Amino acid sequence: MFQGKSFLKEVDFTKEQLLYLIDFAIHLKKLKANHIPHQYLTGKNLALIFEKASTRTRAAFTVAGQDLGAHVEFLGPLDIQLGKKESIADTAKVLGKMFDGLEFRGFKQEDVENLAQESGVPVWNGLTDAWHPTQMLADFMTMKEHFGSLKGLTLVYIGDGRNNVAHSLLVTGAILGVNVTIVSPIDLQPQKDIQQLAKKLALQSQVKLSIRCDLDAVEKADIIYTDVWVSMGEESQTSERIKQLLAYQVNKKLTEKITNKDFIFMHCLPSFHDLNTEIMKEIKWEYNLDELEVTDEIFTSEHSVVFQQAENRMHTIKAVMAATLGNLFIPKI
Repeated sequence: MFQGKSFLKEVDFTKEQLLYLIDFAIHLKKLKANHIPHQYLTGKNLALIFEKASTRTRAAFTVAGQDLGAHVEFLGPLDIQLGKKESIADTAKVLGKMFDGLEFRGFKQEDVENLAQESGVPVWNGLTDAWHPTQMLADFMTMKEHFGSLKGLTLVYIGDGRNNVAHSLLVTGAILGVNVTIVSPIDLQPQKDIQQLAKKLALQSQVKLSIRCDLDAVEKADIIYTDVWVSMGEESQTSERIKQLLAYQVNKKLTEKITNKDFIFMHCLPSFHDLNTEIMKEIKWEYNLDELEVTDEIFTSEHSVVFQQAENRMHTIKAVMAATLGNLFIPKI
């Protein structure tokens, strides 16, 4: 069912399979907390291929692989010739002969698909411009831990609706039975093909999906989710993004609209919620802003589960690697 299969995007898996991986991750989290070994990948060699800089994804894959007993090798953009002097297909064939599994964090979805097709080993998508599937498992695991169940929950994402996180939340919510609303300016709303895919999936799960501009959409939210306003590679558009999204900041005034006082705040990180980064110091100098997509008051509030969410990247990534490479006995789902 999972053995030998790549994890490239959420829509490749059924609701039951994604829920299994989330529950398996919760189990593995308990094993780690109780110092119980779970080395399902002893003797395996894993390559982590990174075109983009990373904190959580790199750390999560590294620690998860080591906890599972595997040897983990990092291959950054200056370490291999991926797509430069050697085609991705040729590189995939070489790495597939040397490693048992490959992780890829980069730009093009077609590149991770190519790696999976040509390498002959499981490939795991750590992030592309199109999808962020390992983030989704961590996010919905965090929701389940907090609320006990995903059934009937309503998630409201606020900000740039065109990015991989917004797309993945819309589609994954539709698969798993969580109501999802994307709140963003018209110019920054999800791609039409993603909306159509999500609506098709929502018919099966019978959940409500909506794309809106107005902030009143947060009223029925159980989860408020936001992301950075400027994606990697779009730094030249910072001024435009601030103008478009400043009204969509997650702040106290916004959260006071929410009727469920047990709501949680989520963010995939990094976040520009204070002046403790070089980028935010530049933003302060140029635009006189202390915070961007979320205020520090909300980011550090009792509603915030961002660091639980970040930790869960490791547990869900571990579940994916163990399930697809560990020759586990998994009952029929």
